[in-house]
Amino acid sequence: MRRKPIELAAIATAAVPGLTPTAVSSAPDDPADFDSALLLDSEGKRWRVRSPRHAEASARLETEFLVLRAFAPAIRAELPFLMPTVAGSVRLGSLSTFVYSHLGGTTRSVEELTAGPDALAREIGVALAAIHDLPRAIVSNADLPSYTPNEFRQRRLNELDQAATTGKIPPALLLRWEHALEDVSLWRFNPCVVHGDLHEDNLLVEGQRVTAVTGWTDLRIGDPADDFAWLVASNEQEFVDSVLRAYTSGRRDTPDKHLLRRAALSAEFALAQYLVKGIAAGDSSMVSEAEEMLATLASDIAEHGGQPISVEPLPAAGPGTLPSGAAASGEQAAAAAQAVPAMRAADDGVPGTVPPVTVLPVPAAQPAVHVTPIPAEPLDAPAPDGAEGAGAKARGIKTEGSVPSGGPDDTSTAAITIVDAKKNPAQGLQ
Repeated sequence: MRRKPIELAAIATAAVPGLTPTAVSSAPDDPADFDSALLLDSEGKRWRVRSPRHAEASARLETEFLVLRAFAPAIRAELPFLMPTVAGSVRLGSLSTFVYSHLGGTTRSVEELTAGPDALAREIGVALAAIHDLPRAIVSNADLPSYTPNEFRQRRLNELDQAATTGKIPPALLLRWEHALEDVSLWRFNPCVVHGDLHEDNLLVEGQRVTAVTGWTDLRIGDPADDFAWLVASNEQEFVDSVLRAYTSGRRDTPDKHLLRRAALSAEFALAQYLVKGIAAGDSSMVSEAEEMLATLASDIAEHGGQPISVEPLPAAGPGTLPSGAAASGEQAAAAAQAVPAMRAADDGVPGTVPPVTVLPVPAAQPAVHVTPIPAEPLDAPAPDGAEGAGAKARGIKTEGSVPSGGPDDTSTAAITIVDAKKNPAQGLQ
C-alpha cells in the first residue's frame, strides 16, 4: 500500500526522536520501489524520508546504509561534493524506512543539464572522476560486488539470455548486443569503484556546481562505463565530450578508449532490463512501455545505423545467430538480417561518422502525490551537520526547490498532527 507524505512524516518521528514536522511535501522518486517525502521541522530544518514498497527496495536502502557508513570522514573530506547522512531509521514489519538530513541543491532534468554552461559539464566530469578514484577497500570492506572485466561481460551475457527468453525484444537488438558482448577487445578496462545508479535524479546542483551525489544503493567494483550510460543516452555529443574531458583530466588512471562504446551499450541494454523488471513485477503498463521503447530503438538503428558499440563490424545475420535464450524462428532470423545494417569498424577507437540514434532513457520517476510545497530555502543555507547524534550515518537526498500543489493530499503548512509511534507504533503507519 502506498504511503502518503503525511504518513511518512509520522514514521519519521519514530525514526528520529524529537523530530516535530510542521510541513510536508512529496518528493520525486521511483514510484515502483519507494514512497518519499520532504519534511520541514519546528526548528526550520529539512529532512528526507524514503520508505520502500517491497523487500528488494528495503534491501537496497539497507545496503546503502552500509555503504555510507564505510565512507570515513577523511574520505568524504576529499570529495568535491557532499555525501548523504542517515539521521535515523525505523523497521515496520520486514521493511526499513530511512530518514536523511537535507542536502543543498536541486535536481535538474537531462535537458537542463545538457543546455547548461560548460562549467557544469566539467563539474559532472570531476564528480565522476572522484567516484571512480575512490579506494576499492570501501567496496570490499562492505562486502559489496566486485567484478573483473570478463566476469562483468559474462554477467551481462547471462542477463541478455534472460531478456531473450521473454520473446519481446526485437531480434536485431539481440544480435547487436550479443555481438558487442562477444567482442572481447571492447572489454579491456581497469575495474574501479562505480556508483552503479548514476543519473540526473541522483545529482544535486546549485548554480554551476554539483553540490551532492545521492542514491548509493548499487556501489560496486566494475565497469566505469555504466556511470556514463545516462550521459550517452542524452544524445548531446558536445555535452558528453565536455564531461569526458574533465573526467579524463581528473582521473588518476587513464580511461580506456572504448569507454563510451560500452556506455552506449549499457544505455541501450537498460531498456531490456526495464522490460525484465516489469515482467517480474507483473506490471503490464511497464512492460508495454518497455516494448514501445525497444521497438523505437530498433527502428532508429535500422534506419541510421546506431551509435557504434562494437569494435569489430557486425557480420551479416543468419539462422542460428541469436542468443541461446532467444529460440527465434527462421523468419525472425531473416527479419533480423534485414533489420541490422552493416557497421564499419572504428579506427583506433574513433567511431565512424553515423547519424545519431535516439537512445530512450528508462522513464524518470514522477511524484506520485502532490502536496503543499515546503518553502524554498536560500541558496547560501549552511550545509547539514555530518551526523545527527551517535547513530547518524551518511546518506544523501535529492531535493526539489518546489513541488506543485493542489492534489488530493494537500497538507497545510500549519503544524500537523503526528502519531506517537513509541506509544502505539502501529497507529497511523499502515
